[in-house]
Amino acid sequence: MDLWHYEKELFKEGYHNIIGTDEAGRGPLYGPVVAGAVILPKDFKLEGLTDSKKLSEKKRNLFYDYITKNTIWAVGIVSAKEIDEINIYEASKKAMTIAINKIRKKINADYVLTDAMKLDLDIPVKPLIKGDAKSITIAAASVIAKVTRDKMMYELDEKYPEYGFKNHKGYPTKKHLEALNKYGLIEGYRLTYGPVKKIKEAEYAK
Repeated sequence: MDLWHYEKELFKEGYHNIIGTDEAGRGPLYGPVVAGAVILPKDFKLEGLTDSKKLSEKKRNLFYDYITKNTIWAVGIVSAKEIDEINIYEASKKAMTIAINKIRKKINADYVLTDAMKLDLDIPVKPLIKGDAKSITIAAASVIAKVTRDKMMYELDEKYPEYGFKNHKGYPTKKHLEALNKYGLIEGYRLTYGPVKKIKEAEYAK
C-alpha cells in the first residue's frame, strides 16, 4: 500500500499542511499517555517507515532522529493522575489535541489524520482504522510518541530499577506484576487500572 495515499488525495483537494497524530501508552499500568503530531514536507522520504510497533527499537530510534530533524513535530503528554480522572480514551484525545495545538502555533495546519480517534477540532479530522500502517504522517507521529514515552520509562528505570520499567515500559507483564506485588505502588501508577486497583485495595485493607 502507498503510505502517501491519503495525503496525496488531500493535496489534490487543496489541503497543504496535514497533521498526522498517534499516541503511545494506552495499555500500561504506569506512566503517562504520550501523543505525537507531525507535518511532513511533501518530498519527505524514509524507507521502511510504518507503525512504530512493527519496528525494532534500534530502527525506531534512528527514524525518530530523522523525523525530528526533517519535519514539524510536537508531543502532548497526559499524566497517570489525569488518566484516572478522565479515562484513557479522553486522555488520549487530550494528548493528541495538545500536540496538534503546539504545531498549529508554528504553522497554519488545515487537516488532521488520526489513528482511529475522533477529535473535536475547528479543522477537518479523518480517523483511519490502523492509520499508523496506512498513512506515512500518522506512522511518523507514532514513532515520535513511542520513542518519547520509552525514553521517559528509561529515565524512570534509573530511579526505580526494582520495577524493571526499561523492560516492560509500564505494561502489565508477568515480571512487572511480580515487582508491583513485591514493592507496592509508587506515584505514577494508574489507580483505575485493574491490577493496580487490586493492590491499592489490598494496601487499604491492611
